[in-house]
Amino acid sequence: MMYQKSKTLLKEQGLAASKKLGQNFLVHEHTAQRIVDFVELSKEDTVLEIGVGLGALTRPLAEAAGQVLGLEADSGIIRLHEEQGDLPENVHLMHQDVLKADYDELVQLSQGKKLKIIANLPYSISSPFLFQLIEQHEQIDFAVIMLQKEVALRLLAQPGTKEYGVPTVMLGTVATVKMLMHVGPEEFHPRPKVDSAVIRLSFDPLPERAAALGNFDRKLLKTIVSSTFGQRRKTLLNGLASAGLLSKDVLRECINEAELLPSVRAEQLTLETFVRLAQIIKTRLA
Repeated sequence: MMYQKSKTLLKEQGLAASKKLGQNFLVHEHTAQRIVDFVELSKEDTVLEIGVGLGALTRPLAEAAGQVLGLEADSGIIRLHEEQGDLPENVHLMHQDVLKADYDELVQLSQGKKLKIIANLPYSISSPFLFQLIEQHEQIDFAVIMLQKEVALRLLAQPGTKEYGVPTVMLGTVATVKMLMHVGPEEFHPRPKVDSAVIRLSFDPLPERAAALGNFDRKLLKTIVSSTFGQRRKTLLNGLASAGLLSKDVLRECINEAELLPSVRAEQLTLETFVRLAQIIKTRLA
C-alpha cells in the first residue's frame, strides 16, 4: 500500500492521521516485509501488534504467524478495517490503548505464551511504552519496535556519551538491544520530520549481563538513575542528594563504598556500577 493509495483510502473513509495520537502510518509494503522477516515467526506463534494503522505490517504478520492480536487506539481505524474487511481472518483487532493494557490478559490471549511484540509506535508514547516493557519484562519474549531514530540510539548508547541515560540503564537490566534497520520519512503517511529506526529488544532468556547483576531493588535503582541523570551537570553526590533518600554524609559513604569519587558524573557509570550503588544504598535504608 503506497503513499498515495493510503492517502486516498483515508480520505474516502473521512479519516486523517491523528496528531493527538501521533499517527504516522507505515505504508511501504517492502519495508513491512523486511521487518517481519527479521522476526522469524512460525504458524505456532501468536504475535501482538501495537498500532495496526492501515495494516501494512499486519498483513505480512498474519501470513507468517498463526494469530495476530492487533491493539489499536483509534476507533476510526478499527471501523475502517471492519467495514473494508481487508485484514486476514487470523487477525483479532482490539480497540485498546497499549499503555492501559492488561499484560496478564494479553498473555492468556497468546495461548499462555510470553508475548512476541511488534510495534510501530507513535513517537509521543515511546518513553512510557519502553518503561512499561521494563516493568512487564517477565511476560515478554521479545519486542521489535519502530521508533524515532534518536530514541533508538539512546537505547544503544555507551557510558560517557550524551545519548546515555535512564532508559539505557534500566533496559539493560532486563534486555539486550539490537539495531535492525533505519527507515526514512518517505516510508510513512504523513511523513514525519525525523528518521526512524527498528530495534529488537530480547527479554527471554534474561541476557547474561542482566542475570549477572544479582538481586537489587528495581524501583530504588530507577529513583537513583533518574535523580542522577536528571541533574546531569551535577556531581553524582549532588544528583543523589536531590532524590532525598539519605543525608549527604551517608550518601558520600555509599559512594566511597562503591569505590567511586563523589565528583563523578552519572553518564560515566556503567550499568553494573549503578546496580552496585543501589545495593549499597538499600542497606543504609533498611
